[in-house]
Amino acid sequence: MIDIQFCGICHSDIHQARNEWGNALYPMVPGHEIVGTIAKVGSKVTKFKVGDIAAIGCMVDSCRECNSCKDGEEQYCERGETVFTYNSKDKQGNLTWGGYGNHVVADEAFVLSVPKNLDPAASAPLLCAGITTYSPLKHWNVGPGKKVGIVGLGGLGHMGLKFSHAFGAHTVLFTTSASKIDDAKKLGADEVILTKEEGWAAKHAGSFDFILDCVSADHDLNTYLSLLKRDGTLCLVGVPEKPAAIAAFSVLGRKHLSGSMIGGIKETQEMLDFCGQHNIVSDIEMTTYDKVNEAWERVIKSDVKYRFVLDTKSL
Repeated sequence: MIDIQFCGICHSDIHQARNEWGNALYPMVPGHEIVGTIAKVGSKVTKFKVGDIAAIGCMVDSCRECNSCKDGEEQYCERGETVFTYNSKDKQGNLTWGGYGNHVVADEAFVLSVPKNLDPAASAPLLCAGITTYSPLKHWNVGPGKKVGIVGLGGLGHMGLKFSHAFGAHTVLFTTSASKIDDAKKLGADEVILTKEEGWAAKHAGSFDFILDCVSADHDLNTYLSLLKRDGTLCLVGVPEKPAAIAAFSVLGRKHLSGSMIGGIKETQEMLDFCGQHNIVSDIEMTTYDKVNEAWERVIKSDVKYRFVLDTKSL
């Protein structure tokens, strides 16, 4: 059992609590960016002891038998048996409840260790925003000699900048807002491209190895595909409301349009260890239970730099 100390607030908490994705299971306790202290352990637990700082991300179980699960990619469970931390049902048919609470119990196979040098509160968003950006950057071998674009500077985008920079890539932020230039450079951007300037895309056509699109608002993907080199990849991690229209000519240069979810448990632990080695955490603003509704409204307005974290001890 983990005594929860902090829980990050993810935009998906709002979507699911308000049934905007049409999959809500009530009663619901949101929260899948959980950090706390081990309070009790079962008799067969070997990875943790009482007092350890531990974390739970977006999943608490899977089938554990399909090829994806055996490969450590439980988020892509081929049987569709991934059990999510909240708004899901476990193998016994019971609802799972998330981190907007005081305690959580989970199988140690889905519990993660948090490096001792990291701020526990600022580590919480790593369990979703962190791994959502780390996983595709790692999968597509982002590193020295690569030119990488990050679209959008928000909860996901700010982590994308930090990881791409730490991997050693030449990192470029795409944004519509000149007010974000200074922040972007502090977070690791080598360049900032303002996408409201006339003719901006033509100057950079065919120059990017990889672009991570973190924007959930509707926008034209064809423009970003034009920026890729041959065999370059545009990877989507944002979730726009409407389906995108992709022109055939946008991908004929052997360009790749892909997507990515969170990472598996093994990769999430790898990400946390990487963050410990490089002193990477999320930029956060703390909030309390009595201000959760206000925080949600500010998330919707993108009025936070860059993730809210709920102090669960405030109840």
